[in-house]
Amino acid sequence: MDQIPGVGFTDGFSQRLPCVLVLDCSASMRQNDNISKLNDGLKVLAADLNEDDMARQRVRLLALKVGGPYEVEIVTDWTDAINYTPAPLEADGLTPLGLGVKRALEEIEDQKQQFRDNGIPYNRPWLFIITDGEPTDLQWAAEAAACKQAEDDGKVTVFCIGVDGCNFEQLGQFSSRSPVKLQQGKFKELFLWLSASTKAASKKAPGEKAQLAVTDGWAEAPV
Repeated sequence: MDQIPGVGFTDGFSQRLPCVLVLDCSASMRQNDNISKLNDGLKVLAADLNEDDMARQRVRLLALKVGGPYEVEIVTDWTDAINYTPAPLEADGLTPLGLGVKRALEEIEDQKQQFRDNGIPYNRPWLFIITDGEPTDLQWAAEAAACKQAEDDGKVTVFCIGVDGCNFEQLGQFSSRSPVKLQQGKFKELFLWLSASTKAASKKAPGEKAQLAVTDGWAEAPV
């Protein structure tokens, strides 16, 4: 795990907004070239965050891939947005979404402990779950319940986004917030929204609520 850089601890950039992406990279993400569109969207996220002087210092990212031979893999370890370069993703394997979310929550708690150990204030972490299918691991329901409980306990804010083919009933079990459906192929628009929302949240003091950007450009209610 990356060590938190010492630069900026005593200035206006000292606080952090941890943001974890759990990305479904199962074989089904090859459909409609979704994996390529996901990769392009992550590049947009990196570029857009770096246009904001405060967000590029305060937003701290971790990306997890579910699918492929390793089931759950850290593809981008904790890094401030200023240093974020998305790793190229390939689609393969199944969708162990429960395992991915379990790992994400563990990483979040470890990161919060690092913040506390270093006297760094932080906003409530954000967890984004993006999938086009349904969980294939046997314990996913228990992990979904644990994720929802962590959100109810104020440990994390969870956003569930489903791509075409997603089982929204199952995805909805990971959060108290209803899942939303990504309009066909609009990954760039999704990540521009994510960037705008984290920019706003990173400017808030810990404990303050941030106004999320509107989702009209990429989201729709699941049918």
